[in-house]
Amino acid sequence: MAKTIVGIDVGGTFTDIAVLEDGRLQVHKLPSTPSDPSVGIMQGVGEACPGLVDADGESGADFVHGSTVATNALLEGKGGRTALVTTLGFEDVLEIGRQSRSELYNLNMDRPAALAPWELRFGLPERVDHNGAIIEDLLPEAIQTLVDLLKDADVDGIAVSFLFSFLNPTHEEAVMAALEKMPNRPFISISSRILPEFREYERTSTVVVNSYVGQIMRRYLTSLENSLGHGLRIMQSSGGSITARLAADQPVRTILSGPAGGVVGAFYTGVQAGYPDIITLDMGGTSTDVSLCPSRIKETTGSQVGGYPISVPMIEIHTVGAGGGSIARVDSGGALAVGPQSAGADPGPACYGKGDQITVTDANLALGRMLPDHFLGGRLALDRQRSEDLIAQMASEISLSAQDTALGIIRVVNANMERAIRAISLERGYDPRQFTLVPFGGAGPMHCCELAEELGIPRVLVPARPGILSALGVAIADIVKDYSRTVMLKGDDVNRARLDEEFHGMEGLAREELEDEGLPMDRMQPQRFLDVRYVGQSFELTIDYPSPSRRIDTERMRRSIADSFYKAHLQRFGYADKSEAVEIVNLRFKLGLELDKPQLVDTKTLAPDSKDALFGEAQVVFSSGATTTRLYDRDKLGTGNQIAGPAIVLQMDTTIVMPPGWAGSVDSYGNLLLEMV
Repeated sequence: MAKTIVGIDVGGTFTDIAVLEDGRLQVHKLPSTPSDPSVGIMQGVGEACPGLVDADGESGADFVHGSTVATNALLEGKGGRTALVTTLGFEDVLEIGRQSRSELYNLNMDRPAALAPWELRFGLPERVDHNGAIIEDLLPEAIQTLVDLLKDADVDGIAVSFLFSFLNPTHEEAVMAALEKMPNRPFISISSRILPEFREYERTSTVVVNSYVGQIMRRYLTSLENSLGHGLRIMQSSGGSITARLAADQPVRTILSGPAGGVVGAFYTGVQAGYPDIITLDMGGTSTDVSLCPSRIKETTGSQVGGYPISVPMIEIHTVGAGGGSIARVDSGGALAVGPQSAGADPGPACYGKGDQITVTDANLALGRMLPDHFLGGRLALDRQRSEDLIAQMASEISLSAQDTALGIIRVVNANMERAIRAISLERGYDPRQFTLVPFGGAGPMHCCELAEELGIPRVLVPARPGILSALGVAIADIVKDYSRTVMLKGDDVNRARLDEEFHGMEGLAREELEDEGLPMDRMQPQRFLDVRYVGQSFELTIDYPSPSRRIDTERMRRSIADSFYKAHLQRFGYADKSEAVEIVNLRFKLGLELDKPQLVDTKTLAPDSKDALFGEAQVVFSSGATTTRLYDRDKLGTGNQIAGPAIVLQMDTTIVMPPGWAGSVDSYGNLLLEMV
């Protein structure tokens, strides 16, 4: 019998549970518990699969968790008191940062405060040159003075980042050995283990973030693992999972783990359905995450979260403050604005009955696009009258009708999401008309058709369980560990023997680390990549390393690398100068275990007639006005069923809105394929 796998995704509003057992998928959804996410997790696991975890915390299942604990600690400024240890003279690297400005013309822009304040930044007299040679030794006396100062500073985390330590980590390792002997040992990170790459600002920022969220994440994961058992894995921002122990050591790799799970689930769904070129639209309660997948999941190593650079591999995701819980308001100029502020899980939208702030959910409810007695499968009744009354009050402020105000809220939030999709498609050299939109999250399927129409996207593929797709993606994620190393090779320095030697060293380190986790090493598959740029360029593009099995000589390998780079540069920027020399900046290595994916085939009978799923009609307001709209129960739709808009399709985890002029059909996997007619 196949082992049970439980995917857990904790969002700002809901906690989603996906249980995979013997090829069957069972889902569950409940409100999140922001004060302690583990409370909602344990409640959800208990409700979704009673008896799976016994009183002693033992379980026969594997649990995979997309965690927002590190993300929230960073964004809300609730991490630990963190010290930075660096080379003397470089204590202010976090303050100096880069010359670039995120908002070029905003004279009042405030940068986020440094996570390691000035009084907790310590410079030590040491120096390694650009070749990795030690030109100034770090003396034991200096290390002891540092330890004494840190004992008095009462810190929760310590980040160590010396200049050129990515070439020679000797001094960082010496400091680490001394700090580990401290009483009540803080959480300690050194940059040569977290991110052995050049660019001291980004490297230092990444290791400081790791230590800033380290204590909180370690306590949380230790407690959760004790409750769920030792089969707990954590989703990484790169789309692969790692053991809870490794995640506790390097929590910076989990900063975007929840959104990453959604992209993995959406890409798996698209490939299974025959549409590998997709744009994902994950609209939850607080934000919307979009990602473009051109027959693969794209990664980046140059992200910013909350204004802090983080250079570990992450799925390329663009996030905007547009969710079902995004608050609508009238700005100082008398115009409608939506987000980025959110009502969250508590008090939530006004229709939840606790708060009085109008949200996107309230607008959808007032327009009839949601049914108040069908939310979460009827487990949570919504107060439509409350939403309508509050929207009417706002309408009087801007001299519009209540209906036009609600439609305006939808148009504004759609415009925010449309700009996000343009940013990851048109601005990256991709035509959205050549892709399929895959909406998920609790609110994504309510807005997908209008967005697709505005962008010219020809079809929308709504997964069978869109509201818990992130949890499904987390559950099916492969086990992957990422490694990197700066090499700076150009011209005659680029040779096959040197590169293979470097990759063999990284692979040996990876296998040594992962063998301790009890993983089947004979099934682990290596992947090799290169960060390449024009000589003197300030940014790189990642390409595949020519396969060792091709047995090509060094000269042909150089040409292959250059050709791959030119092609990638042309795709990304629209031009490529083949007369210019290129250089290899970083090597990247992945060691992964590809897990078996379930084939979630629709078990319902083939039938074009969808009348069994039709259970009524209602007046729903679209941009063209109020229209009599058919209501369908998605659980009763089966393979081959066809429906025509206007229609509302209801299920436990979401509501699908089909405006007039759209038609849908159910494929053999239970997905609903929507197209304009």
